[in-house]
Amino acid sequence: MDKPWKISRGPIAATELDVEKATAINTLLTRPVGVLPAKPGDPILPFAVGLFNELRPLLKPEAGVTTLRRATAAYVHCRRYYFASAQPDSMRHGLDGEPVEPMSPEDRLVAQNRFLSLKQSAGKAEAPEPPAPVPAPLLSKSEQIRAALLGKKGASASAE
Repeated sequence: MDKPWKISRGPIAATELDVEKATAINTLLTRPVGVLPAKPGDPILPFAVGLFNELRPLLKPEAGVTTLRRATAAYVHCRRYYFASAQPDSMRHGLDGEPVEPMSPEDRLVAQNRFLSLKQSAGKAEAPEPPAPVPAPLLSKSEQIRAALLGKKGASASAE
């Protein structure tokens, strides 16, 4: 796709998984931040450019920057975050969850393409190819007769 979407789906609601990822970030911080969803149904808010640098000073002393970076990456590189970022009316948000600027058309297009790519790869993972049928073993004529006779004998013995 080379053009950003023009029709908005409105606020994109967080799922339980999104909230778990947000909680993982918040547990690394000295206080929760308003830009992250607190419960399912809360809107997913795209981050302001440079927001990670605002998160770092809030890091608990026992938590590592790499851990925060990984937790943040897990949150922002998911399908619903990209979907929220790709909306025509999407805004970037600061730590408190307040909008600070509109998402640029270029960033929206990148988010849109990543969303579609993740959606497509998830669709392939959810619908695996059916296994190829296993051909029946080739039996000789005498083996076929023997199998048929044994099958009838077993069926009559079970009927008794």
